[in-house]
Amino acid sequence: MTKRTAAVAGMFYPSRKDELVSLIEKSFSSPVGPQTFPIKENREKRQLEYYVAPHAGYIYSGPIAAWTYLELSKIELPETVIILGPNHYGVGPDIATVERITEWETPLGIVPIDTELKQELVNENKDIGESDLAHHREHSIEVQLPFLQYIFGEKKFKFVPMAMTYQSLDSSIKLGQTIAKVCQNKKVTVIASSDLTHQEPYERAKQKDLAVLNAIEQMDVYEMYNIKQSRNVTMCGAGPIAATVTAALETSRTKSKILKYASSGDTAGDKIRVVGYSSVKFYS
Repeated sequence: MTKRTAAVAGMFYPSRKDELVSLIEKSFSSPVGPQTFPIKENREKRQLEYYVAPHAGYIYSGPIAAWTYLELSKIELPETVIILGPNHYGVGPDIATVERITEWETPLGIVPIDTELKQELVNENKDIGESDLAHHREHSIEVQLPFLQYIFGEKKFKFVPMAMTYQSLDSSIKLGQTIAKVCQNKKVTVIASSDLTHQEPYERAKQKDLAVLNAIEQMDVYEMYNIKQSRNVTMCGAGPIAATVTAALETSRTKSKILKYASSGDTAGDKIRVVGYSSVKFYS
C-alpha cells in the first residue's frame, strides 16, 4: 500500500479535521453557497450525474463547490468517483493517473484508489499514463476529496485521479469516450475540476465566464474551446470539462444545469482581480 499524503492541507483548506469540517459546513451555509446542507438519507435512485466543481482555496471557491456536492448528495451515492483536473505543474504524462499510489489521505481520512477501474481506463486509452509524481503537488484533484468525504460520511467510496497537462479538444474528447465506454454499467460519477477566468476585473471576468458557461450548458465542447481561444478565457480545466461533457453525452446524460456562478470578488470582496468559479451538473 502506497499512500499520498495531503499536499495542500493548511493552505487550500485547514489541516485540522474539526476546522476543515467547520469550513465545509460554512461553505454550504454561505450566502454565496446553497444555504442548505447535504441530504443524509432517502436519496433518490436514479442515474448518477456528472459535475464540474472549482478548486481554489475553500475561502474563495468553497461556497460555489458546495452547490455541486449538494446535488451529488441528493441521489444514490456512487461506488467510485473519477476526478479529472488540470496539471498545473506540467509534471508527468499529458494525461496522468497514479502509478503505485493506492490511497490518498486528507485530514478527514483515507480514500482508496479504484485500482481495477484505473487499469481498465489505462488499457483502453494509451494516452493515459501512470505517474505518482504528476500528483505529488497538484491541488485540483485533492481539494475535491474532503467535500466528497463529508458527503459520503461513513459510506466508503473509491476514486480515480487524472491530471491533464495536454488539454487539446481531440484528446479530451477521446478521454471522455474512454470513460463512457469503460464505466457504462458501473456506479461511477465523474467530476471535472476547473476554475474559470483568472486575475481579471470582476465585470470583464464575469462576461467571459458567462459566455463559456453558455457553451457548457449547451454541452457544446467545440464552442467552449472556440470561446476560450477567441476571448482569451484563462480557464484551467477546459480539457477535464470537455472530457466530462463527452462522457455525459455518450452515457445518455443529455441535460445540463449551471448550479452556480460566482467569483472570488463575491466570496472574498476584492473585485479588482478575480478568479471565476462555477458548479455544473449533467444529467438524464
